[in-house]
Amino acid sequence: MSVFVTRKVFADYPCAHRQWRHAGHCKFVHGYSRSFTLEFGCESLSPEGFGVDFGGFKPLKTWLEDQFDHTCLINADDPELATFEDLHARQIVKLRVLPNVSMENTAKYVYDYVAPWITENTQGRAWLISVECRENQKNSGVYRP
Repeated sequence: MSVFVTRKVFADYPCAHRQWRHAGHCKFVHGYSRSFTLEFGCESLSPEGFGVDFGGFKPLKTWLEDQFDHTCLINADDPELATFEDLHARQIVKLRVLPNVSMENTAKYVYDYVAPWITENTQGRAWLISVECRENQKNSGVYRP
């Protein structure tokens, strides 16, 4: 089976997060400009010759911006979640609660949203292979089921 691979990068979403279980400095709120590389596969191209049509990605871009642009990402089990919810209610932070905010788990979070989206929008012709979540030029996590 031959597979065409298409990659799309969504870059520079400034957000803050913390890993409350970390024994070191990652337990403190800190920020990065996250970027995402989505890798799609298909066995046949569209009539235009595309694996996926980037022109139809506006809803996906909007979702990523809502989740990661100037947001504060907190783990669902963070013991200070109520504090962050109060800060959100007071419009001090734009809170987003994720199962876990690590790069690896964020990649899975994005994958779980995008995989059904791309299947629906290509009528099953294309699928999501992997998502890379990058916090900077040195560090990233990848989810590939």
